[in-house]
Amino acid sequence: MDRKTAKDFPQELLDLYDEYVHGQVGRRGFLDRASRFAVGGVTAAGLLAALSPKYALAQQVAKDDERITVSYETYDSPAGGGKMRGYLARPAKAEGKLPGVIVIHENRGLNPYIEDVTRRLAVAGFVAFAPDALTPLGGYPGSDDEGRALQAKRKGEEMTEDFVAAAKWLHTHTLCNGKVGAVGFCFGGGMANTLAVRLPDLIRAAVPFYGGQPAAAEVPKIKAAILLQFAENDERVNAGWPAYEEALKKAGVKYTAHHYPGTNHGFHNDTTPRYDEAAAKLAWQRTLEFFNKELAGK
Repeated sequence: MDRKTAKDFPQELLDLYDEYVHGQVGRRGFLDRASRFAVGGVTAAGLLAALSPKYALAQQVAKDDERITVSYETYDSPAGGGKMRGYLARPAKAEGKLPGVIVIHENRGLNPYIEDVTRRLAVAGFVAFAPDALTPLGGYPGSDDEGRALQAKRKGEEMTEDFVAAAKWLHTHTLCNGKVGAVGFCFGGGMANTLAVRLPDLIRAAVPFYGGQPAAAEVPKIKAAILLQFAENDERVNAGWPAYEEALKKAGVKYTAHHYPGTNHGFHNDTTPRYDEAAAKLAWQRTLEFFNKELAGK
């Protein structure tokens, strides 16, 4: 399969796609504005299809990988969506309890990419749990476009409570040693920051990938170590970084930030052309090293 990369598309088109996936422009608006890039027999609809996720490309750890055990689990979120569902992955053979990591999806529910990330963490020796914020609406519908539409219908404060409840659930799970971290992407990156604020005595380490920042006044509540992963060509998210960094420094929070040259928002997601293999591998290596240090003491 001919796999496209970000270099195959004008940056302006990539930026327009970012607006589309974050609800700043609708499908019709995207197609209208993308039409000027549709040349050589390529249509605007074809460009949208080329930029959209192809989950067959994503799987790095198979669902039936013998190294891990996976299952769908439910937990209670009384202040959020009620009875919630998520994807649990853990090493098949482990001696004793293990550190836990909450994996937080993008703005479209628990899709195959996030499930694969959860399995990757299990292979690395963690008990990983990925809640699906779309549970009250039937769960991830199998399409990112439909998933975005569903997630937009949920109240933000209730979804926050769902992830808070998930972190508490994992913290007390029989397989978890009580040391919990969080990693999230896009919407999930912002939520990883939020969990560090909301659960300072529970979340020990947080890794937001291109995620929105908490209010400066909330930052002093953070006790976790923070590893921040940014894409260079992500003006929307990066605009909030200077104020966040200032607040982190002022509050004495332990943090490290990496900006990956030439990358776009979503560069870790290996299902779309925005994926940058070198940056994604480096960012993931740093993520695992960070969790090993902060959660596993390695």
